[in-house]
Amino acid sequence: MTETSIPRVEQSLDEEETTTLAVDGDDTEADDTEADDDTDSAAGTRVKKAVGEGDLFRQSEIAADYVEGLLDILDYDGDIDELVAAGRPMVEVVGERLQNLVGQRGATLEALQELTRLAVFRQTGTPSRLLLDVGGYRANRRKELAAVAKNAVEKVKEYGEPVRLEAMSAFERKCVHDVVNAMSGVASESEGVEPNRRIIVRPAD
Repeated sequence: MTETSIPRVEQSLDEEETTTLAVDGDDTEADDTEADDDTDSAAGTRVKKAVGEGDLFRQSEIAADYVEGLLDILDYDGDIDELVAAGRPMVEVVGERLQNLVGQRGATLEALQELTRLAVFRQTGTPSRLLLDVGGYRANRRKELAAVAKNAVEKVKEYGEPVRLEAMSAFERKCVHDVVNAMSGVASESEGVEPNRRIIVRPAD
């Protein structure tokens, strides 16, 4: 089995989910393809519920207020936009010198997102699928991961052997699954446990 590594870039990403894909049935994560669709409540129960557009925008407003407070405390300057996209609330922070809010491979950003989701939950009582982005990190990272996924697919098709990718976050795995499962002749699945959970790209059955 071939192993490949992904570029370690500390730039920016954006996360949206437009498809639901079938991968491994590991209940510990409710599948990487749905990892950000299902949000754990404060009680630790995975919940799915329909939320109206107005409620989603209200979540983004609450999140934007929370993030603004964090920026004030940390003495960072940034423009904050709240919106609803792809059926989920979003907050985007744009500005200079925000890299410390992203962290290595988005680790700090993921932590801030969870804190912001918790702030929304405390005010609404509803688990939130809020997406937080800083400096466009998620959009840039998605492009990088698309290239990684396509490279893995090419290797699988050329050699007929599975390719194991480097350990990734749930967001990163979701990006890779989306690309792989949109291509014919290959499939992707995840193995391992956090923080070492990774994707295997293999020939389709």
